[in-house]
Amino acid sequence: MFDFYAPARIALETARIGLDAQLVVGLRVAGMMGLWQMDADEMGRMVSEKPAAAREAMQAAFDAAQRGEVPHRVLSASLAPIGERAAHNVRRLAGQAA
Repeated sequence: MFDFYAPARIALETARIGLDAQLVVGLRVAGMMGLWQMDADEMGRMVSEKPAAAREAMQAAFDAAQRGEVPHRVLSASLAPIGERAAHNVRRLAGQAA
């Protein structure tokens, strides 16, 4: 059965990830400028987290495809780990200022 709302859900999830990523970039740039408090290891984390997130996303997509999921569910599965990491980064970075 065709899921009529799947493209809209994927678009909204992608937009949420984009907004979270923008917040993370803004908080990190503010930290580099000394306007926002950041942990000392944030610069290293900024680089090292990318391969792990990509690996998780590819594995989630592969697992979904292997189960025979429809394409929009495979895409959603691949977006989930990236969205979780982006949201976690926002919470972590925003909480450091307190």
